[in-house]
Amino acid sequence: MAVGAIDLIVRCPVINIGAGPQSIMQTVLVINSKGGCGKTTIASNLASLFAASHLKTVLMDYDPQGSSLHWNNVREQSDCQPIHLIDAGHAKVGVTRTFQLSIPYGIERVVIDAPAGMCKKMLSEMVVKADVIVVPVAPSPIDIHASSEFIYELKLIINACHRDNIAMGIVANRVRHGKALYQPLQHFLDELRIPFVTTFSDSDHYVRAVELGMGIHEMSPQTVRLELSQWLPLVKWLAIRRAVTAQTSVVPLSSDVATSHCVSG
Repeated sequence: MAVGAIDLIVRCPVINIGAGPQSIMQTVLVINSKGGCGKTTIASNLASLFAASHLKTVLMDYDPQGSSLHWNNVREQSDCQPIHLIDAGHAKVGVTRTFQLSIPYGIERVVIDAPAGMCKKMLSEMVVKADVIVVPVAPSPIDIHASSEFIYELKLIINACHRDNIAMGIVANRVRHGKALYQPLQHFLDELRIPFVTTFSDSDHYVRAVELGMGIHEMSPQTVRLELSQWLPLVKWLAIRRAVTAQTSVVPLSSDVATSHCVSG
């Protein structure tokens, strides 16, 4: 494992992704109703970053295609730090949904890989679990238009759940040339006060990382220096949001009660 790549991220003085003495779990939901925007790539790379930083990490795969499940199966054959994967996309016979989705004791980070095109009930179930929501948006007019509608819907669901402490951030993903195409989306986000956190380039290194069951942060830092620099704003933002959550944390509603409020709203 390329520890140097992790160091480039975590040694920044404004970042503390470690648990610390007053540890609280942070749950990151990676979601967009539009398929093909790279949700699994971002979710698996987030999970691997946390795990490689020696944080006990869960990756919840809600996608029936099981891409994160397959990636983690490959990872288990390597020397990389382990990730506890929960297959949330397939119901298990004889097991309650609550038990199937239960988080093991002592987990410090949870990353949720959401599927495309989900019903409102499932969407509400995932929103209730989240502290932070990351929405990847691919660089095409169709993707940007569909994502804008979804972001607005997501904002309404967050409001209906009375979860004002949930932070949402947008990531431009698989970008080949600049961000000019995203300018209309930027104006829309400004009106909703939602940050455009960072831009990820369309890089073959992500493909190679998936083949190895790794994250971009576990590769040679000399090879992925550009990608690491693009990840830094997202890691900073997540660290800031974790600090805010720690300061404002309250006893949460149970999932069943909170979800019922979301759906009925």
